[in-house]
Amino acid sequence: MLARLVLALGLLAGCGSTSASAGTDAAPPLEEGQEEAIFAGGCFWCMEKPFDKVDGVISTTSGYTGGKEEHPTYEDVGYHRTSHYEALRVVYDPAKVDYDKLLQVFWHNVDPTQANGQFCDKGDQYRTGIFTSDPEEKAKAEASKKAAAAELGKPIVTEVLPEAVFWVAEAYHQDFYVKKPGHYERYRIGCGRDARLQQLWGDKAGH
Repeated sequence: MLARLVLALGLLAGCGSTSASAGTDAAPPLEEGQEEAIFAGGCFWCMEKPFDKVDGVISTTSGYTGGKEEHPTYEDVGYHRTSHYEALRVVYDPAKVDYDKLLQVFWHNVDPTQANGQFCDKGDQYRTGIFTSDPEEKAKAEASKKAAAAELGKPIVTEVLPEAVFWVAEAYHQDFYVKKPGHYERYRIGCGRDARLQQLWGDKAGH
C-alpha cells in the first residue's frame, strides 16, 4: 500500500493532492435505463480496464464504499482512518450485458482466496467484496461465489455485502490506465497481479 500511496502523492501530485482534498462526493444517480454493479477488487486502478472493455458497460468509476464515514479521501482510506474498501462502480445497460456477465469479469480479475488484501497490496481497504442492492443481486452473487470456489477448488474469502454509499474517488484516480499507461503497467507487473491471475484462472484470467 505504501508504495502506491507514494506513487499517488508523488507522481500524480500535479493532478491533485489528497492532503488538500476537502472530501469526496457520493456517486450521482443513475439515468433511466441504467443499472449499476459495485465491486471491490483491490487496487481500483486495475479494475477499470477489464470492465471498460465489456460491451454494454457505460462507465466505470473508482471510489470508496462499505464504510460508515462520510466524504472519505484517498489518504484517509490509505492510512486506515476509515473503514472503506477501494471499489469500482460499473454503470451498464442491462439490455446489452447482464449482471451475471459482470460477476464473471469480477472473479477473473481478483484473487478471491487472499484475505489480507490483493496481490502486493495489503490492508482492509484492498479486500475483495461484492456489494448488492437487492435480494436478486445477492442470490446471483452468492451463486457465482459458489461456482468460483468449485472452479478453483479452494475456499473463497470474498464477501457478499449490502450496498452502501459509493464515494467517487479523486479525479486523478479515474481512468488511471489511460492517463498514465506506463505507470499503470509497471504497477500491475510489479505487484504480481497478472502472474497470480494467470496462475489462478489460466486462460480466463482477466488481464
